[in-house]
Amino acid sequence: MDTLESLTNKINNAKALDFGDIISNSIDFFKKVWLKGFLVILILMACGFVVGLLFSFIGLGVQGNPFVEGFNLNSYYDFYFSNIIYNIPQGILVSTLTLALLSSFYRICKQVYLKENITEDYFYFFKKEYSSRLLMLGIIYTGIGTLAQLMFIIPYLYVFVPLSYFAIVFANNPHLTEMEVVKASFRIGNKKWLITFGTIFVTGILAMLGILGCVIGLLFTMSIVYLPVFFIYKDIVGFDGASEIDQIGVRDDSDY
Repeated sequence: MDTLESLTNKINNAKALDFGDIISNSIDFFKKVWLKGFLVILILMACGFVVGLLFSFIGLGVQGNPFVEGFNLNSYYDFYFSNIIYNIPQGILVSTLTLALLSSFYRICKQVYLKENITEDYFYFFKKEYSSRLLMLGIIYTGIGTLAQLMFIIPYLYVFVPLSYFAIVFANNPHLTEMEVVKASFRIGNKKWLITFGTIFVTGILAMLGILGCVIGLLFTMSIVYLPVFFIYKDIVGFDGASEIDQIGVRDDSDY
C-alpha cells in the first residue's frame, strides 16, 4: 500500500513517457474495455440527466439565455458567472457521482490489464466506507473547478489535468485521505501536464469519430478519453501488488 510519501517519490523519479506509446496503448486497450466504458458513459449520462432535471425543478438549473436579445458581451458575462455560482450544488453531486463511477471503471480496467478475475461492479465505490470521502473529493473538485472557471479559460485548462487524476489515484489508493488524493493528483498532473493534456486531446478527437455512427456512436467511443490517464498513472506509479517486471510482461503478452 502506497503512502503519500512513496507516491511522491515515484512521481518525482518518474521516467520520461512516450506520447506515441500512451496513444497506442490507449487505443489497443480500448478494444478490450470499450463495452465496459460504454456502460460507464451510459450510467454517467443517466445520472447527469436525472440530476439536471432535479435541479431545474427546484430552480437551480441553467439561468436565462444571453442571446435572447442578440449577442451582448455584458449579458454573456452575467450569464456565465451567475450560472457558475448557481451550478455549484449540482456540480458537487455530479462530480461525486462521476468520481465514484470512474474510480470503479479504473478498478475494472486494472483487473483487465493485470488479467485478474474481473468483477464488473460499476458501483463498487458507492459503498458506505467510500461515500463520505468521495463526497468531500466532489466538493474539492467542484471548488477548484469553479474558482478556475471564474478566472476564465486558461486557469481551467491548467487545473483540468490534475483534476483528471482524482479518480485513478483514488481507485488505486482508497486508503489515502481526501487531501492526500488531491496532493498526489496535482503532483502527477504538474509533473506530466503536457503529455496528459496532449494525449487526452488526441483521444478526444478519436472519440468524436463516434459521431459518424449517427451520433449515438459517440457513447461507444467516448470512454477512450479516460485511458491515457490510466496508462500514465501505470507508468509513473504502477499498480499495487504488481511489480514493474510483472507489468512489463503483461504489456508484452497483450501487445500494448
